[in-house]
Amino acid sequence: MRVFITGASGFVGSAIVKDLIGAGHKVLGLARSDKAAASVAALGAEVHRGDMDDLESLRRGADAADGAIHTAFNHDFSKFKENCESDRRAIEALGAALKGSDRPLLVTSGVALLASGRAATEDDKHDQSFPRESEAAAHALASLGVRASTVRLPPSTHGHGDHGFVPTLIKIARDKGASAYIGDGSNRWAATHRFDAARVFRLALERRAMGGPFHAVAEEGIPFREIAAVIGRRLNVPVVSKSKDEAAAHFGWFATFAGMELAASSDRTRALLGWEPKQPGLLADIDHPSYFEP
Repeated sequence: MRVFITGASGFVGSAIVKDLIGAGHKVLGLARSDKAAASVAALGAEVHRGDMDDLESLRRGADAADGAIHTAFNHDFSKFKENCESDRRAIEALGAALKGSDRPLLVTSGVALLASGRAATEDDKHDQSFPRESEAAAHALASLGVRASTVRLPPSTHGHGDHGFVPTLIKIARDKGASAYIGDGSNRWAATHRFDAARVFRLALERRAMGGPFHAVAEEGIPFREIAAVIGRRLNVPVVSKSKDEAAAHFGWFATFAGMELAASSDRTRALLGWEPKQPGLLADIDHPSYFEP
């Protein structure tokens, strides 16, 4: 297959490019800058210039491919509402190009806010209050006959070059002089190495996106206090509990995420795709100097 990928130079997108090419597929990667274009080319993919807001470039990229994977998203939380709207428009543009064919579209989503007090499953659905509309947009396209589905990622999709949740926690612990958790720290985070997640995208695409949503979840739930313990040991700072009232002062804007139950299972995805994670787990992966370089 020739696959069009948005976010091809990104943390997860670049891993997907490598996995697809390694499996014999060809990749057309979206790049918005010269730096991104160089990164995409270095991976062995063909470069397609454009960006998330250039809807015509998205349509042309999807038109030129046998399927598409959408991983691009602006994670600037100060403009989250605007970024969610941009994401929705991009998905609709990709779907418009693929409509009327059996060419698949996979959209990236997450496992957050799917379930309360238990591990989320593939059968769970985001309610209408969920601010990011990626999954709703994919579902709307599917109702129009587009072969569209989603791959849900856990809160910690980790690996070398990670700029996500764990690096945020490391920075907070370094700045505050303590690695903290909330209450007893028993709230859990699901996790997956980005290379394992990339294989879920490829396998789901090869199934023409049938059977989704898919959970790229290697570890169902790691207690938050265990993540905090690795960070504290690596930084040589105390590991402390914070009350809910104290959490805002310590974690700032990240306090809500630090206290959330973000566990998820992937039983159906594993059975459907024959997927088994092969990379190191989260605790082993972050217990490495590369995660703690200033």
